[in-house]
Parts: sequence; structure tokens; C-alpha cells
Amino acid sequence: MIEHQAVVSARGLSRVFGPIQAVRDVSIEIPEGTIFGFLGPNGSGKSTTIRMLCGLLTPSSGEATVLGLDVRKEAEKLKQRIGYMTQKFSLYEDLTVQENLRFIAEIYAIGGKRRNSRVEQLLQEFELKDQCKQRAGTLSGGQKQRLALAAAILHEPSLLFLDEPTSAVDPQHRRDFWETLFQLADQGTTILVSTHYMDEAERCHQLAILHQGLKVADGSPRVLGQNIDVHVVEVVADNANRARQAIGLMRQVSSITQLGVRLRVLIPKNIPDPATLVKQVLEQQQLVAQVNQVAPSLEDVFVAVTDLQAQAA
Repeated sequence: MIEHQAVVSARGLSRVFGPIQAVRDVSIEIPEGTIFGFLGPNGSGKSTTIRMLCGLLTPSSGEATVLGLDVRKEAEKLKQRIGYMTQKFSLYEDLTVQENLRFIAEIYAIGGKRRNSRVEQLLQEFELKDQCKQRAGTLSGGQKQRLALAAAILHEPSLLFLDEPTSAVDPQHRRDFWETLFQLADQGTTILVSTHYMDEAERCHQLAILHQGLKVADGSPRVLGQNIDVHVVEVVADNANRARQAIGLMRQVSSITQLGVRLRVLIPKNIPDPATLVKQVLEQQQLVAQVNQVAPSLEDVFVAVTDLQAQAA
């Protein structure tokens, strides 16, 4: 197995805003050339952690090196070597697509001939050639997203930070966007992306799940599923609501999630044969259902680790 050098290494990162502790003791390692995801709801600390790693916020405590640079002491130098795309469109809406890219190129001191060729290359690659003279403020959500990503990689950074980049676009544009991310990763770019979408998180090579400012789990989606301390039982019932009520009375159940006619039931691993246990309860209530123990999904992992954190708090 090929060992990849860590391009991001953080130990005990914390950030306090007055009485609010937004991030608490987060430690991560991000290998070179991977897509690393931060998964968590709004307020979980994803954006704050990214801003600390970008050198935009000084940590209240802890330390981090990004591309070999100390985020506290070498923040200005770091900003020249990374790409950063915010959740909110942050380019100039009264400038055209081409003018925005040229302006970003000047900020990074990219010379005239190289600047022209790079801008033309990105207009072509991101399918913005027909919109090059169009003001950025009049673009669709998907077009704005492509322009923002083009601007973030214009100076060819080896590390790209994306803070919930797909929150304002439709599913098709989200899929197209991720295809572009995989292409960048194949070319050697390391990517840190935050998201609250489970399907996007499953696309990442590695993940850290954040909850209330804490990292509650990390690893690949497959390893996360293997390591959670619960069984997952799937129930397909004729009357899902009644089945949910019956199962909810079981003291052994950690959590129930309903997905249409299906129920995902989480039961601690120290309970033997959980599917049989659930089936017996449904039969006692004369409820017809298919009951099977299944592999955990990433959503099951998220529910399990955040519930465990809530119980410990």
C-alpha cells in the first residue's frame, strides 16, 4: 500500500468566540491526493475548522501545519498556496466571468501570457466560454458554482478547501461538480470539502464527522461502518408507523429512522441476534414485515456516533 504524506496535520485545534466554543480539540491528518470530508450539520464546527486551517482564523488553542506551514506563524504565505471556495458566492457580481478570472489571476501575480492561456483553459474546461462576457451576478446557480471553482484553482494550488460548495445547486450539478473533484484528485490535488449531504460524504476517501464542535469519528466510509458499536436491522412493514411504535417500546433499541415503508433500527452490538428479537416483537403485535440485519449506511454511522456523543455530554 502506498503511503501518502500528510499535507494537513492538526492537533487539538479549538476556537472560542466569547462564551461559545465553536471547535473543541479537533485533530486530523489529511494525506496527499485524497478527498477528505467534514460531515456535520450547521453549527458543528466545519466552517470554523476550515478557516483555521486556511489561516483565516487564529486557533484559540492547538496547532496545525498545512503544506508544511504553521497556520499561526505563516498564514499569509499559506494563503498564496491554497485554493478556497466559500459556501456563498464571493466573486464580483458586476464583473463578467472573464473579468473575474483575470482579476483573480492578477491577485496571484500570474503573468500576462500565462494568465491569458490559463483563463481561456478554465473557461473551456468549466463550460463557461459562452458566458465569458456575461456578468457573474446573472449566472445560474450551477454556473456560479463552476466559476467559483475555476477561480479557486486558477493558480493551480496543490490543496483545495471547499466549504459546503454544493448547498445551492441541484442534484445534477452536484454530480457534475463531484466528477470535477475526482479529476482534480486524480491529478494530485488534495481536497478538503465540508458537507451535510450523506451521498457526498460517501464519495470522500476519508471523513471526519463533526458534532457540536467535536470530532466524533473519522476514517473511510467503509471503516466507519465497520467500527460503529451497533447492529443495523432493516424492517420493511405493511404498516411502517405501527411497526415503528412497536419497536420503539423495545428497551434494547438505540434509534429508529423511517424511510418511507422502511425502518432502520439501531441496536447495540452486545445484543445477540437483533433481527430475531425485532421480528418477535412485530409478530406479537400481529404486524407483517420483512426483517433483516444489514450493513450500516453512512447515515446509520452518523446517527450512532452523534447519539453516543449526546449521551456522554
